[in-house]
Amino acid sequence: MITINIANQTLTFKDKSYTISSAANGVGEIEGSFCTPLGEFKVCEKIGQDLALNSVLKGRIFTGEIYNTQLAQKHPDRDWILTRILWLDGVESHNKNTKNRYIYIHGSPDGVPMGVPGSKGCIRMKNSDIIKLFIQVEDGERVVVQ
Repeated sequence: MITINIANQTLTFKDKSYTISSAANGVGEIEGSFCTPLGEFKVCEKIGQDLALNSVLKGRIFTGEIYNTQLAQKHPDRDWILTRILWLDGVESHNKNTKNRYIYIHGSPDGVPMGVPGSKGCIRMKNSDIIKLFIQVEDGERVVVQ
């Protein structure tokens, strides 16, 4: 089971803890709120197997781009989803819309601060950390966000 602690900005799996970044807007389940949903979830899809570090994903598809400073300057407002995606699906009545909200655990540029809220609803991780987690997690893995 993956446990995400919003107050501490941590993700724990198999006795290993990672620093994350949840939503800048706080927690909530409302469509369009850009909040991180709470409760129980499952990993419904793993995306990005074997992609290179810093591979850019848009709409869950590899764009062919590798994130770098020049690309970031060219697209300053893009919400960067890099390297791997663990797509979450809510299993409780209050968070059933999570998959349709496209809430993921995903990699982020190295310069994105971890340990503080900053995402648009997803759980951001360092690229090296999401790769380690991705390898160990199975489809259907239980996730609790509290």
